[in-house]
Amino acid sequence: MTIRLSNLDARRIFLSRQGLSAAPHRSLGKEGLLQLIHDIGFVQVDSIATVERAHHQILFSRNQTYRRDHLTELLEKDGELFEHWTHDASIIPSSFFVYWKHRFKWEAETLGERWRKWRGDGFDAGCDETYERIASSGAVMARDLKEEEHESGGWWNWHPSKTALEVLWRQGRLAIARRENFQKVYDLTERVIPAHHYEGDVGHEEFVDWACRSALQRLGFATHGEIAAFWDLVSPEEARAWVAAHRDELCDVVIETANGGKPRPSYAFAGFPDTLGEIADPPGRIRVLSPFDPLLRNRNRTERLFGFFYRIEVFVPAPKREYGYYVFPLLEGDRLIGRIDMKADRKRGSLDVRRLWLEPGVRASSGRMDKLAAELDRIARFAGVGEVVLLEGWDAANSS
Repeated sequence: MTIRLSNLDARRIFLSRQGLSAAPHRSLGKEGLLQLIHDIGFVQVDSIATVERAHHQILFSRNQTYRRDHLTELLEKDGELFEHWTHDASIIPSSFFVYWKHRFKWEAETLGERWRKWRGDGFDAGCDETYERIASSGAVMARDLKEEEHESGGWWNWHPSKTALEVLWRQGRLAIARRENFQKVYDLTERVIPAHHYEGDVGHEEFVDWACRSALQRLGFATHGEIAAFWDLVSPEEARAWVAAHRDELCDVVIETANGGKPRPSYAFAGFPDTLGEIADPPGRIRVLSPFDPLLRNRNRTERLFGFFYRIEVFVPAPKREYGYYVFPLLEGDRLIGRIDMKADRKRGSLDVRRLWLEPGVRASSGRMDKLAAELDRIARFAGVGEVVLLEGWDAANSS
């Protein structure tokens, strides 16, 4: 059976699965925050704080009652969240930890060999020595070990501290206990992850089934490549084999694209069109998204569904940037309507808006600009600055 899905319905499904259809002013609380992260799957962590760090902004864009201290408690006190790798460093529910053990095994075999060749003699001994140091003396930051290396004249002809810590973390032997000024503090994994999440194992077949099934649930519909890419835990070949083995549970879906391109065949769980009527329309307000928002995780999917081409230009030389260093997408209802370049100036206490670009066909109507102003006020309060400052020429791109 093949289901044909309109572009509008496809966007509504994806927005709902990614937590962007619920009322953004509803009371969240700590338990609600944990459930939100569980439902969307993960929240990417990034160090850039042009306005606010990515993980905070991702959560705030979904709920304006979000509190940073709740996230800290869930990570550092309760152990119900942990930091590790999806496609990038992310905050993940600890209830998924047992599945990450398969990633740790892969990292130990594949990444370990790669780094061993790179670092040469002494690599394994350095990792073991770092691990024993933490086991006997407690949690450390990379700078703590660097100080010891400096005093002793260095362990080898390379600085092992950060390398060893990173390798041990990627292999699951260490975990991030907390952050201090955004610097990682590492400890033994069994001292960070609660026992009820740390203990236990699942077989490879169950692991692949979970990785594919949970990805498809959070995407709503997907190609086998998109299923594999969601967690970045299984290969496209494994996802393709999983789809073939579960055809009795799945239906074929043809998605109408936003840009008039060829419809993309995808898969969904059978019966999912029956739930379309239960999906709430996303709020009509404008929301500023983080460049690392999971809605934008797969840039090609975003372009097909929303007709919105977006690339992060942080690593693009300034003269070659089309928009700017760190430009934020704008979501209005079920549409991505533009992007905005802004920065929190904490010395002046202002949110400085440098430039606004609206997508072709999106008018800078008074109602829309009022909604944008309201969102900028919300962002300014969240970032801890007092006022929004519109810099000269900020709206020049939309002037007729």
